[in-house]
Amino acid sequence: MSEDIKTSKRIQTSVLNAAEHKALVWLAARQPRWMTSNILTWIGIAGSVVIAAGYILSNRDINWLWLATLGFLINWYGDSLDGNLARYRGTQRPIYGYYLDHTVDAINEICMFLGIGLSALLNIWIAIAGLIIYLLLTINVSMNAHLKKEFKLTYAKLGPTELRLILIIVNTLFIFIEPLREYSRNITLFGQDFTIGAFDYIGAVIVAMLALVYVVTILKDLHEYARMDPPKPWKG
Repeated sequence: MSEDIKTSKRIQTSVLNAAEHKALVWLAARQPRWMTSNILTWIGIAGSVVIAAGYILSNRDINWLWLATLGFLINWYGDSLDGNLARYRGTQRPIYGYYLDHTVDAINEICMFLGIGLSALLNIWIAIAGLIIYLLLTINVSMNAHLKKEFKLTYAKLGPTELRLILIIVNTLFIFIEPLREYSRNITLFGQDFTIGAFDYIGAVIVAMLALVYVVTILKDLHEYARMDPPKPWKG
């Protein structure tokens, strides 16, 4: 497994990848000597906690969404720069880094999705559905890193950075457009009454897109693995 991790090819095809890579290389070259990848990892975790706090506090005042937006920037800085700093300095630890990165990613995702779900903006069940699918995609990345030696970081030209940017834009719109955040509609689903807001529609669309990406990815991977490992004739 350790050799698979070391030789896995990183695949990044997101919309912002080129610009983001230049920014991260620029930042890595200007980090102080005392800054380490581990510190940046902790900064990323802190950012996810700030995101959750901002969304939960938005139940009191919508302007707390600015705190959530700040959290996305902090999370991006720590989560995206930790590995880039190690590669820039030639201090990579593939086995340790792989384990730590995936563990922290799961923690960050739980904080962010549940934080949004605990706000008044998004139904908690939509947030949980998004979290489950996102974690399934993360598991798929890990399996492919082992089986195909591919470490795919983006799906459908979208990655974590694009998702952060989308939510930052949504936050800004909800802060400034009062009718958007006050919109609500009552619906009955499976005999239960629900109040659906504008953020719920946005969240449902994102979850549906993630689910579609996951299904397409699984079908594509199964087809490829079937060619790599074809069925064998029974010798009974």
